[in-house]
Formats: sequence, C-alpha cells, structure tokens
Amino acid sequence: MNRSLALAFGTLMVAAPALAQEEPVLNVYNWSDYIAEDTIANFEAETGIKVNYDVYDNNEIVDAKLLAGNSGYDIVVPSGNFLERQIQAGLILPLDKSKLTNLGNLDPAVMDTASAQDPDNAHGVPYMINTIGLGYNVAEVAEALGTDELPQSWDLLFDPETVSKLADCGVAVLDSPSEVMGIALHYLGLDPNSESEEDLAQAEELMNSIKPSIRYYNSSQYIDDLGNGEICLALGYSGDIFIASDAAEQAGQGVEVNYLIPEEGAATLFDFLAIPVDAPHPENAHKFINYILEPEVVADITNYVFYANPNLPALEFVDEEVKSNPGIYPPAETIEKAFVMQAHTPEFEELLTRTWTRIKTGQ
Repeated sequence: MNRSLALAFGTLMVAAPALAQEEPVLNVYNWSDYIAEDTIANFEAETGIKVNYDVYDNNEIVDAKLLAGNSGYDIVVPSGNFLERQIQAGLILPLDKSKLTNLGNLDPAVMDTASAQDPDNAHGVPYMINTIGLGYNVAEVAEALGTDELPQSWDLLFDPETVSKLADCGVAVLDSPSEVMGIALHYLGLDPNSESEEDLAQAEELMNSIKPSIRYYNSSQYIDDLGNGEICLALGYSGDIFIASDAAEQAGQGVEVNYLIPEEGAATLFDFLAIPVDAPHPENAHKFINYILEPEVVADITNYVFYANPNLPALEFVDEEVKSNPGIYPPAETIEKAFVMQAHTPEFEELLTRTWTRIKTGQ
C-alpha cells in the first residue's frame, strides 16, 4: 500500500465512528392524544435528543407514508393488523433487543398474544392496549331513546331504528374501514377478519342502513365533540372517549360521557412502537422505545391518555381510578368476548377501501 493510499485509508478509519454517530434528532409519528404532556420534554432533557413530533388519526395514513418510502420518521405507532402487513412488506426494521434493556417489563401474556401479529416479537414493542366501543352522552341518549335503561349492545349503533333516534343529537363513526367493517361483520355474526366478498357486501348493506343517522366519519373530531356535547354517540377508541369524558367533567357544563363495551364483545387493539426500515435515526429510536418502557414513564402516559399499558411494573404507578376502570383495564369476562383485527391481503384491502368510499360518498 503506498503512503498516500495508506493515509487516506487511515483518515477514513478515524472518520468512520463520527459518520456512524447519529445527530441528536428523533422524528416521531404517533396517534393524536396518545402521549403525556411532558413525555417528550422529559425525554429530550434526559437524552439531549431533539424530538420532532407529528400526529395522525388513522392507520391508513401511516401505511401510505411507509409504502411510499422515505417518510423521514424514526418511530411510528401502527396497530397490530397494520404492523403485521408492514412487516411482511419489509417496511419495519427488526429491533436490536440488546438496546432495549427494559423489554423484560412487558407482560409475557401480552407478548405471546402480540407475537401472532409480530412473530417472535421481532419488530414492534406493544405500547398501549385499547378497545373500540361506544362513547355516549348519558343524558342526551337517555332523552332521545326515552329510557334510562340503555341497550348494552351494538344495537345502539347498528340497529337502524335505534340509532335513528340519536341522529338529531349527533352520531359519529371512525374513518377506519378495516376496523369499522370488522366490527360490522362481528355484529352480523360473521368473522370480523373475513375476506369473503359476500360477507363484505352484508357489512356494506348494514352500514348503508344506518348511514342516514351518521353525522360524520372521522377518527379524532369526535373527542372534542363528545366532550362538549356537540354529538351524543361515537364509535371510537376507548382512551379517546375517556379523554372526552374527563374534558366534559373538567368543563363543568353538565355533560356526562360514558364508555360502553357492548355485550357482544369489542375489537381489542395493540398499538406498537416500531421503527421504519429507512428511519434516519434508528439508534435514537431504540433509545426512545427503551425510555417509554420505563415503568413510571409509561404509567404517566396511561394516567394521561386513559389507555392500558402492558408494562407489569408500571401498574403500581397507575392511578387507582384508572386501573380499576373496567373500560380501561377490562375484566376477564370482557376479554374473553373480545376479538383482534388481523392483517388483510393487499387485494382485499383494495376492495375494502373501494367499499368504504362507496359507503361514505354513495359513489
């Protein structure tokens, strides 16, 4: 090796560690209203890493960004059925578990269940657990139905005669085709993960039968609207509805919001912390995930957003009123009736999207 080549090689070797070291930046893409007020600031103070934090309100948006590539995000938080498909498509980076020293805090039973969507728990870390049920304004729904004995069933939404009585006070439905249509299939006694075109046609017919009573389809607007009395019924995520309930109580305007897990059972979702395969700062992403796995950190998030977390040591730091709430930490008999949404094939997902567009627009 000549002297100049050796010098150049040596320079590269010295520079290599510097090149490998990431800039102190982290780009997070998370659901709206899904983290405590001070989580990001505390992480920045502890690590010196500047966090750019963006929010979304449905899985389909994240899916589209990852499929397009070069999203720029280091952390995304997909639900399990979407994570499953993203893993299959090679969009998610395998975790370096040697960097996740707090991983052992997670409930083994949850990890076992989550492995059905993330084999060997290789790509995602369970973040929060939630159900999809019905949030309702207690007084307005009772007045509209003419009874204090409200149905404990999905009939409250899916029975055309019942929901029509709530149209004037306002009904909202998530803008999430896979989740809403899965729940509709379950209500019809069909497999919520069915890819049968005949089954999908039945679910479409059901959704069209209640469409005249639905004010809008949106996956975040219902939180404020339910809390301030603009609507009286919402098909939504459990934690979001508890946020609305808490906001209504704090406002002191006489609005009382309750959450119902229908007696037939509700969809149960795991949302995962995951790193896109082209994340610009994967090392920092691992640091963030490990930080969230600290018991007191994730307990603070649960106390703020009203979603259960799967971190066993965190339970002692969760507020008593939160961990004793059966809508947040459901009892065994409720869990037994729950169902988990699974990934659809790309072909069926395309059909599902077209069907959902027809339902919303009539075209």
